[in-house]
Amino acid sequence: MSPATPPTDGAPDATPTETTPTSAIAVLAGVLTLALGLGLSAQIHQTRDAGLDSLREAELVGILDGVTARADRLAQESRDLEAEQARLADGADSAEAERRARERLADLGILAGTVPAEGPGVRITLTGGSDSLTAASILDLVQELRDAGAEAIQIDDVRVVASSSFVDSDGRILVDGRPLTLPLTVVAIGDGRTLASALAIPGGVEESTRQAGARIEVQESPRVVVKALHPASSHRYARPVGTPEGSSTP
Repeated sequence: MSPATPPTDGAPDATPTETTPTSAIAVLAGVLTLALGLGLSAQIHQTRDAGLDSLREAELVGILDGVTARADRLAQESRDLEAEQARLADGADSAEAERRARERLADLGILAGTVPAEGPGVRITLTGGSDSLTAASILDLVQELRDAGAEAIQIDDVRVVASSSFVDSDGRILVDGRPLTLPLTVVAIGDGRTLASALAIPGGVEESTRQAGARIEVQESPRVVVKALHPASSHRYARPVGTPEGSSTP
């Protein structure tokens, strides 16, 4: 997966020129770990609020497996960042260090939803009555895609990130406070065959969606574009470990 080529409209390059590759990796590693940890916690609470007490044992095991898989991926990402920081701190070739830092910045931008992305994946269309889908069912779809390796997800014009919220309100589904209307289009970047297979497993998203009275169509594609962006946010109190008091994070 790669960042989509931004439009050449004469806008100035926003890439900092003063920040060293090592410090950028260190700060962004801390920000990434904090953001993903908070997002994972929020989604666990949302799933619980959606009614864990009513789920069967097999469904609870599936949720636990999904959370465990995501935690393993986060741990691996943390180890990769630490290894990258160590390589840069060893005084490697400056040009190579800068290249690696820019690649990591692009990866983090995709993960945070602040840059568009493109790559292979799936395009999912959901149709049906307004009462056939709930916030919990959309969250299940997102979690299934993530567990199958989706690297970027967009629902209509909303970019889904680790901290995204899914709420039922007055008969509507709100994602990050923005209402969704049927039909829905979901775009996910990843291995198309793996993503499609994950949705089609018995008792999975496709089956539960049809049982709810909605229709779902999944199309694999060699190239999809996730162009919706999530606004960057800053933290008032939290900062990466080792950041000097009073300094700001990107």
